[in-house]
Amino acid sequence: MTSIPSAVDEVAGICSDLIRFDTSNFGPSGAKGEREAAEYVAAKLDEVGIVAELFESEPRRTTLVADWSPEGCDTSLPPLLIHGHTDVVPAIASDWQVDPFAGEIIDGYVWGRGAVDMKDFDAIILAVVRDRMRTGRAPRRPIRLVFTADEEAGGPMGATWFANNHPELIADCTEAIGEVGGFSISVADQRLYLIQTAEKGLAWLDLIAEGTAGHGSMRSDDNAITRLAEAVTNIGQYSWPARIHPAQRQFLDAVEQALGIQVNADDAETTLARLGSIARMVGATMSNTANPTMLNAGYKHNVIPGHATAGVDGRFLPGYEQEFYDTIARLLPDKVRYEVSISEVAVETTFDGDLVDAMTASLLTQDPGAVAVPFIMSGGTDAKAWSRLGMRCFGFAPLRLPPELDFVALFHGVDERVPTESLEFGCRVLDDLLDRA
Repeated sequence: MTSIPSAVDEVAGICSDLIRFDTSNFGPSGAKGEREAAEYVAAKLDEVGIVAELFESEPRRTTLVADWSPEGCDTSLPPLLIHGHTDVVPAIASDWQVDPFAGEIIDGYVWGRGAVDMKDFDAIILAVVRDRMRTGRAPRRPIRLVFTADEEAGGPMGATWFANNHPELIADCTEAIGEVGGFSISVADQRLYLIQTAEKGLAWLDLIAEGTAGHGSMRSDDNAITRLAEAVTNIGQYSWPARIHPAQRQFLDAVEQALGIQVNADDAETTLARLGSIARMVGATMSNTANPTMLNAGYKHNVIPGHATAGVDGRFLPGYEQEFYDTIARLLPDKVRYEVSISEVAVETTFDGDLVDAMTASLLTQDPGAVAVPFIMSGGTDAKAWSRLGMRCFGFAPLRLPPELDFVALFHGVDERVPTESLEFGCRVLDDLLDRA
């Protein structure tokens, strides 16, 4: 008799399969592989009797949704949205030790682009749902599964489009879980599991400098490049004031307790450096930030251009959006203006309620030493789209990680990989959560 594979038996294989779909998202120039990845997810769900629907914002920009409300779940409760995305940032193969799209399992790790962001949690979701369907174990309440396209470009072809065009399919969900959170960091003798309750807003800006075009051999007091350079320098060197969000304060309190020291908000990064690379993410959420990322001007050495542009990646804390834009405006010299390329809201909820209690309890079943703490995310996720529909959104993709693994550096990094044991841990936690949430 053939044995039925459990979630922990097949999660690494599913993760490898998903990585083999090259779903690189190149932003405005498009993406690839999202349709094929969505079809794979649909087939995996169909094998256990769950029907999925595929929606496309543009040809092959595919988002999947499935209603999982099996007999035995309490349909009087609102559905829980569990979401992931199938696209990944591009990878330069020559920089890697392995083929970034081979999905190899080496030395107890699944390697490849998306292993951390976020085909690991996609695989955990699929493995757990399939296991529960095969063994006839309904979740406590209905579940809505969504796998989006285009998250890595801010979601206009994915979650944002889906929420705007098909809100009726998910509008009855009051809470959502997805990336980024639920992973462990080791602090002194404790394991803190960071549950995302907030994320910074997004403001991608185009700086536009105007001047007078002319011959490069002539003196110029109206040079667009000079003005742009001043603007970029002003923004790049500006020291934003510390602004401590409540989720950040709770996280810092947990760090203080674990380390037995006080964290000075004005110099927190010095202390947080003891946490490893997570300090970079935490430090980025102590204030608004703006980083110049692109420059474009001129076409010939001996021609002074009349126009120059730069790109800025701006992120603002919940409640500090207006401060962000007012500050940028003050930092710009004459004849330099900004235009907003992409703007997304900041997201926040509180670290309380039945779902938080359930996540904490589920972590403790698998790691009795777990300490669940909230944190604020420096980047953005599809939670921005769901929050507009009134959902409380949490980052909870549970992974117990080796203390020596520089996990945060693997997001969009070279040699991205996830421990197979961490995937198995995530399956056990999510499986337990579905009985509690």
